[in-house]
Amino acid sequence: MESPPESPVAQSAHASPERAYLPGQPKALDGIALRSFCLGLALASSVITMILLLAFTSSPLWRLPFFIGALSTFHFLEFWTTARYNTPVANIGSFLLTANWPSYAIAHVAASLECLFTNLLFPNRSWAPFYSGHIILLLGCILVCGGQFVRSAAMIQAGQSFNHTIQHHKKDSHALVTTGLYSFLRHPAYFGFFYWGIGTQMVLGNPFCFVAYTIVLWQFFSVRVRHEEKLLVRFFGEDYLNYKKRVGTLIPFVGS
Repeated sequence: MESPPESPVAQSAHASPERAYLPGQPKALDGIALRSFCLGLALASSVITMILLLAFTSSPLWRLPFFIGALSTFHFLEFWTTARYNTPVANIGSFLLTANWPSYAIAHVAASLECLFTNLLFPNRSWAPFYSGHIILLLGCILVCGGQFVRSAAMIQAGQSFNHTIQHHKKDSHALVTTGLYSFLRHPAYFGFFYWGIGTQMVLGNPFCFVAYTIVLWQFFSVRVRHEEKLLVRFFGEDYLNYKKRVGTLIPFVGS
C-alpha cells in the first residue's frame, strides 16, 4: 500500500536539519571551509615570513607575522574546540572572527600598525625599562602560548557547559565544572584570553597598545564576569556561591 504524501510541515521538519548547512545559513559548510582555509593560509604565510625574517635579517618586524599567526591559531581553535566538544552549538560564529565588531578588529589593526611603524621608523628603539626587552619578549611568548593552552583546555574540559555567548537559561547539559583547571581557576577561558591578549602586545613591543589592551580587556571581563555570575548563582545556587568563595579568577580585581 502506497504511503500518503507528507504534509509541507513534515517535509520541512525533515529538511530543516540539512538546511542549516546550506550556503548563507549559520552552519553553512562552505563558509566553514572557506574560513578554515583562509586561517590556515594566514598561519602558514606568517610562519614562513617570520622564519625568513629571523634567518636573513636583523629586523624586529618578525613580531608582526608572529602576531598574525597567533591570531590565526586562536580563531581556528575557537571553532575546532567548539565543533569537537560542543558540537550542537558550533556554527560560523564560533570562529569569533566578527565578535565585538568593529572594536575587536580596530584593536588588532591598531596593534599591527603600531608595531609596523615603530619598527620601520625606529628600528633600534627599546621601550623596555632597564634593558629588559629580551625578558619581556620571552614573557610575552609564554603568555601567548600559555594563555592559548589554558583557554582551549578550559573549553575542552567544560564541553557543552561552555558557550561563547552568555546563557540566560540553564540547559539540561549545563553542569557546574569544578575539577581540573576549574579547581584553581574560575573562568579559565577568560583568564587565558586576558593574558593571551596582553602577551601579544609584549611580543609586538607595543607600549601604547599594551596599556590599551590591558585596560579594555580588564573592563570587558570585569563587566562580563559580574553579569555571568549572577546567572550562575541563579542556575546553581549555593553550590556556585561556595565555589566562588573557594576559587579566584586570577585576573586582578575581576570577580572578587
